[in-house]
Amino acid sequence: MGLITGLIMGVLVGIALMAGWREMMKSRARKRVAKAADIKLLGTLNREDLKKLCGDNYPEWVSFPMFEQVKWLNKQLAKLWPFIADAASMVIRESVEPLLEEYRPPGITALKFSKLSLGNVAPKVEGIRVQSLNKGQIIMDIDFRWGGDPSIILGVEALVASLPIQLKDLQVFTVVRVIFQLAEEIPCISAVVVALLSDPKPRIDYTLKAVGGSLTAIPGLSDMIDDTVDTIITDMLQWPHRIVVPIGGVPVDTSELELKPQGMLSVTVVKATSLKNKEVIGKSDPYAVIFIQPKFKVKTKVVDNNLNPVWNETFEVIAEDKETQSLIVEVFDKDIGQDKRLGIAKLSLIDLQPEKTKEVELRLLPSLDMLKIKDKKDRGTVTVKVLYHQFSKEEQLSAFEEEKRILEDRRKLKEEGLIGSTLDAVDGAASLVTSGVGLVGTGIGAGAGLVGSGIGAGAGLVGSGLGTVGSGLTKAGKFMGKTITGNFSSKRSGTSTPVMQENGS
Repeated sequence: MGLITGLIMGVLVGIALMAGWREMMKSRARKRVAKAADIKLLGTLNREDLKKLCGDNYPEWVSFPMFEQVKWLNKQLAKLWPFIADAASMVIRESVEPLLEEYRPPGITALKFSKLSLGNVAPKVEGIRVQSLNKGQIIMDIDFRWGGDPSIILGVEALVASLPIQLKDLQVFTVVRVIFQLAEEIPCISAVVVALLSDPKPRIDYTLKAVGGSLTAIPGLSDMIDDTVDTIITDMLQWPHRIVVPIGGVPVDTSELELKPQGMLSVTVVKATSLKNKEVIGKSDPYAVIFIQPKFKVKTKVVDNNLNPVWNETFEVIAEDKETQSLIVEVFDKDIGQDKRLGIAKLSLIDLQPEKTKEVELRLLPSLDMLKIKDKKDRGTVTVKVLYHQFSKEEQLSAFEEEKRILEDRRKLKEEGLIGSTLDAVDGAASLVTSGVGLVGTGIGAGAGLVGSGIGAGAGLVGSGLGTVGSGLTKAGKFMGKTITGNFSSKRSGTSTPVMQENGS
């Protein structure tokens, strides 16, 4: 009897132990699943979310790396750099020298490389971020930094002197966006898009040194070169502008990759108040220059001897990317020789609502680069009224084609010697007529726009009312920017505004 009872008790205890063990394993599994779910949820939180959850207990050592390190790539780049540098030097000389001529500032008769070598120090890729935001595309953001030892000498010729300028201590900090358009056939990539992201803003630092002379031999030369470099980057490489390069040696339709007009901005330059006087005798003679892209500028009439000018002139300019672009307003003093900048202001387009007029008073600054501002004195304000019109698909395509035609007409005007520079701003009453091309700009009163009109076999720009923002776009010419495709050949449109940049004064 005792033996049977012992066996039964042993079996029951064994069953109980097994059931308890099984239940404990289930409980541990449930806890692991719950913990994994919590960890997955935490993985979706960003820095701001964690700060809200943890409050003051948020650990500063916690980081969220957006870029993956690629040490292997930097090792290979260092080995290949001597060969890459030689090839890149030739490409840069062939592609950038035409740009230096194209963007050559007023007062400089020639600007080209006398010597160009990229040195022995390879650039460094701090990290790479890969995204697949659009179907059929791979987007790669490359954190690029270079503190090299290049030997770059610019040959600068001006009316007053000729001077070789050396660029020393060159440093480049930027994020390069590369978009690969995928294809079904080998090499599986039909085109590559390259651009510099605007946030963070591309930074290029260097020191200018005159070889065998002094920078003072050409007044304002340092600022001229700085502005030329900044304009080329902003106008051609900084997102949303991009370079589109077909790959594979077969014809490829890259129209979907190119930058297209997104909308029209109607801008009324109302007035300026309390401008800084730049004249020794009398008062400044101010006029305003507005643009979204540096290669497309328009300007108001000059108001003589007045520090509180009233213009009330309306212009239309094209926006390619409302999210990243800004309207720039510059005020200059008309003078003999080079005009002097009285101030500059910026209005972000992202703050504008379509089809709603907004009046804004902008504070004028010596420079948009806050690091260059030394003089904190008030420079006055400028008041503008803006109205943003979003393009329809038909308007966008029409504007894109018309843009190409206008830029080609501008190139012909320069070749025929009717304009001295492609950096010129369109005057409110300027008129240029030749055998094939004509430009007539108007911008008077509250209703000036830009509508295309042919003169002879060419093209024209004629003012139209503010109310024709929508209908005028589908019927005729527009004043707009350009996408770069395939190479570095970009033509700028507008009239020249010879200016003397004054950074920090």
